[in-house]
Amino acid sequence: MGTATVPFHGPRQAGVAQDPPAHAAFVAFTLATGTDRRALGRMLRLLSDDAARLTQGTPALGDTDATLATLPARLSVTFGFGPGLYRAAGLASPVADLPKFPIDRLEKRWSGGDLLLQICSDDPLTVAHTQRMLVKDARPFAAVRWVQQGFRRSPGVQAPGHTQRNVLGQLDGTANPRGAEVDTAVWNPDGSTTLVLRRIRAEIEKWDLLSGTDKENATGRRLASGAPLSGTGEHDEPDFTALDDAGLPTMPDYAHVTRARVTDPAQKILRRPYNYDGVPDALGRPDAGLLFASYQRDIARQFVPIQQRLADKDLLNQWITPIGSAVFAVPPGCPEGGWIGQQALG
Repeated sequence: MGTATVPFHGPRQAGVAQDPPAHAAFVAFTLATGTDRRALGRMLRLLSDDAARLTQGTPALGDTDATLATLPARLSVTFGFGPGLYRAAGLASPVADLPKFPIDRLEKRWSGGDLLLQICSDDPLTVAHTQRMLVKDARPFAAVRWVQQGFRRSPGVQAPGHTQRNVLGQLDGTANPRGAEVDTAVWNPDGSTTLVLRRIRAEIEKWDLLSGTDKENATGRRLASGAPLSGTGEHDEPDFTALDDAGLPTMPDYAHVTRARVTDPAQKILRRPYNYDGVPDALGRPDAGLLFASYQRDIARQFVPIQQRLADKDLLNQWITPIGSAVFAVPPGCPEGGWIGQQALG
C-alpha cells in the first residue's frame, strides 16, 4: 500500500535488513571545500529531520510539493559516510577504498563519494521527490557527485522475500545470511555496518550467444530454479564433491557459486542488489547491469576476500564488468530528536 511506512528512528538505520522496495536511488555527494565538523553536523541534522518526516508520509520542511510526500510506500533513507567525510571531520575513517582488482574498469563518474543517501520506495515518484528534497538540503554543504537509479520487481509480482533476478536472468541473493545470521554478518554491536556499492555492467549481447547449459555452468546454478547444479532446490547446499557422468565435478571450480562460496556465517555478506537499464547506444546495444549493494560488518574481512576469489577465477567475468565502486560506513540509527552521525560528530 502507498501509505505503508518504515520507521526512521531506532538503534539501526532502516534500508538494510528489510525486504527491499522496488525502486532505489543511490545519491553520492562531494563535500564543499572547507566543510568542517560543525558544518557536517548542521547538514546531517537537516537531512535527518527531513528524511524522518518524508519516510512517515509527512512533507519536508519548506516542501513546495507537499502532496508528493503523502504516499511513502515503504520509503527508507539510509546514510553512508565515505572516507572523505571522516577526513573533513578530523576523524579516522572506519572504511577504506577497495584494493584494485584486475577485472575492474572503473569510471570516475560512478565511483567514490563523501556522503551517500540510499533512497528506496515501492513508488518511483516518492523516490524522485525525496531525492529532490534531500539534494536541496545538502546543497549548501555538498555537490551531487553521481546518482545511480535501480529497480526490482514490483510488489505483488512475486511473494515477499523472493530472491532478486538480475538482467542476465540469474537469481541474485540466494546465499544471503538469514535470521540470526544477519546480526552476525551485518551489524556491529553499536548498530553500525558498512556498504560496498559496485556498478557492474552486464555484457548482455555476449551472454545471449551462450546456450542455457553454458550459462548454468558459468553460474553454477539452474537458471529456472536457482538450484545449484548438484541439487534440485534453490536453497539446497551445493555439493562440491559430486561428480557428473563423465567423472568431472558437478560444481565447476570456475563457477560463480563456487568462487563466492562462504561457509562461516560471520563471513557472509548481505546482497541487496538493484538492476539498472539505461539508454541503448546508437547501434541498439543495451546499457544495463547491476547496482550491487553489499552490507557487512567489515569490508576487509568479509567483502574483499570474496571479491578477490571472484576476480581471480570466476568464469562469469567474461560477461560482467565492474565500472563503478564506492565504500561507505553506515553509522547507527538515531532516536527521535537525534540525527544520523551524532555519535561520531556530535
